[in-house]
Amino acid sequence: MGKKNKGGMIYSTNPNYEFESGQEQETLHPSEQTLRLLFEKKGRAGKIAIIVDGFIGSKTDLKALSKELKNACGVGGSEKNGQIIIQGKVRDKISEILVKKGFKVKRVGG
Repeated sequence: MGKKNKGGMIYSTNPNYEFESGQEQETLHPSEQTLRLLFEKKGRAGKIAIIVDGFIGSKTDLKALSKELKNACGVGGSEKNGQIIIQGKVRDKISEILVKKGFKVKRVGG
């Protein structure tokens, strides 16, 4: 059985709601992007996580960047809502890698 296209109307009471079409956003060149590195304590044990926010591009490119950062730091993490979440206290290393790739980096918090 094939999937049915359930296109139609979407209603939201959120005035800031933006409809996401099936098209992925084109990835901007790293020199045109400024990524924010947020320092957060997450989970029950208050473990540290670094959140990379502000990436403009396709989900595929986001996953590839996430995988590269996790492998370089030797840690785990995930991608959610256009953000990369990296486990551990590795903000300096992540910043260094992103700058080498050509991104502008801003450190936020902690």
